[in-house]
Amino acid sequence: MKLKMLLAAAVAAAAVFAGERGERELIWPEGKMPHFQAGQVAAMTDESAKPGFKKEEHRTAYVEWLTPPAETNRNGACLVLISGGGYWCCCDCGLIDMWNKKFTAAGYQCVNFVYRTPRPADLAFYQSAWEDGQRAIRFIRAQAAKRGFDPERIGTMSMSAGSHLATLLATSALTPAYEKVDALDDVPCHVAFAITGAIAYGMTDGLGDPNMRQGDAPDVKLDSIFKFDAKTAPMCMFHGGRDPYSPFTSTHVFRKLRQMKVPSELHLFADRAHPFWGDDAKGEDGTAYDHWFEQATGFLRQLNMDHKLGAEVALMSRFPNDDARASVEKLAVWPKDKTPNFQKHQFEPYLEWHTPKTLKTKAIQIIYSGGCYTGNSPDGFEVAPARRFLNEKGMTVVTLKYRASRPFNLAKHVTAWQDLQRSIRIVRAEAKKRGLDPDRIGIMGSSAGGHLTLMGATSSRHAAYNAIDALDQLPCKVQWAVGIYPAYALTDGLEVPNTTSGTADDARLAPEFSFDPDTCPMVFIHGEADGWAAMNSVKAWEQLRRMDVQSDLHTLAGRNHCFQAKAAPGTGSYDWLNRIWEFMNHKGFNK
Repeated sequence: MKLKMLLAAAVAAAAVFAGERGERELIWPEGKMPHFQAGQVAAMTDESAKPGFKKEEHRTAYVEWLTPPAETNRNGACLVLISGGGYWCCCDCGLIDMWNKKFTAAGYQCVNFVYRTPRPADLAFYQSAWEDGQRAIRFIRAQAAKRGFDPERIGTMSMSAGSHLATLLATSALTPAYEKVDALDDVPCHVAFAITGAIAYGMTDGLGDPNMRQGDAPDVKLDSIFKFDAKTAPMCMFHGGRDPYSPFTSTHVFRKLRQMKVPSELHLFADRAHPFWGDDAKGEDGTAYDHWFEQATGFLRQLNMDHKLGAEVALMSRFPNDDARASVEKLAVWPKDKTPNFQKHQFEPYLEWHTPKTLKTKAIQIIYSGGCYTGNSPDGFEVAPARRFLNEKGMTVVTLKYRASRPFNLAKHVTAWQDLQRSIRIVRAEAKKRGLDPDRIGIMGSSAGGHLTLMGATSSRHAAYNAIDALDQLPCKVQWAVGIYPAYALTDGLEVPNTTSGTADDARLAPEFSFDPDTCPMVFIHGEADGWAAMNSVKAWEQLRRMDVQSDLHTLAGRNHCFQAKAAPGTGSYDWLNRIWEFMNHKGFNK
């Protein structure tokens, strides 16, 4: 009771005044703000740039309570908005307003947090902001009951330097950033989640500056300031493939969170640079990325932060028929008696052409399932829904049933790889007479089929079999590939689920992937809790980026193998097919 009274007194003593966006409260008692420096201010740049701005009136960090959601729409969670600006200023004014608009409409209480800038003298460049951040979380938590949200459902939304600060708040709450100044500092400062955009300064080759070596070298590590303590929160990280503040920062944070089994998501985007958030964010080619909100709220829905996580729905029930298909045609993969490495215990492979009723693109998608290389089905949940989804979009789909069970006296994937290379050549040879483009072919597989997809995408210059006819003079390279929870991709899980979840230093990409000069862009989608580890996809994405093969990746919090078979509406596992279409659209494959 005494603590509650002291907390109430501390909060009541805070200066309250009207700000640019809402009701402001200073978070430090007068004269008690640590490391006061006369050169610092706490103000968004749209305010500090106005004529007549007086620095001496804006020295103390503050929170700004933004208009709460409608009473009937409140979900009981609070989102703390944190601007970037290199720790030199708080400049993301437009982002703060846009985040507030979107998340308030979704039922979140939004709070704009404004920390001291520019960087402090004679201290770590983030130190005063970190002090302000821990104090702000305590201040906000102390007002949870009064403001109508759950103190254990406070999270952050951030950009760049703000994401560096948010990562500190999410991973290092048990490390005090400052010495106690009053009773409020007895309140915990951990957060329940963090949504970060383009974390800056996280790697040891980019402390305070863009990464000198793209965050990728044997001696480049995560900064040791991130403690990953017992209060580490789930994180949803967004990063662009061309960001000079390297996306390897986010992949390294994700790897650490996987080691701790903290549910998290990683969303990496081809061609996007540092300006990440916003409906007007664009890649190098000018293509807009405006689906981040669906992914961010899908992460929060999966964690049930909005208290709206519903029952899971079977994927096959959502795509029950082939109403968008005009015709289906079956073709053998190999001429009679010409199947390489023929083995009697395996079935004959075949293709099926699924032509849409309304053709809207000349691109072709080849799809096949997983099955541990012991079996595979072109009609199950790993193939049929995607086939129907793409037919509805006006795309031609070719399904493949490759040979199984595993061949004797050969690597597990060899005969399936032969079938895939031959199938790509067949599709390329057939494309023109079907009114399609022979140079717009993609492949897509799940689990073992994801491993097969990596083979097809990275190793097309290596012949899986000796030529049997003129068709084999055609190239078997593809223009894009879709890897859905690929298995067997790392050396700690070549035959069984990954023994270290792919997070150990010695877990490497399997040696069969050549990553040759014809390696194509890929999109990966993986459940982060998958025993055939999400790090399979992450490490493949990292290797593609080293080659400047710009690709997408999406991991899904708390989801295991076959994440899509059943999923709750509003989650990433429910909307995963949209990620594939967006990737194709960005790359121009589906035009």
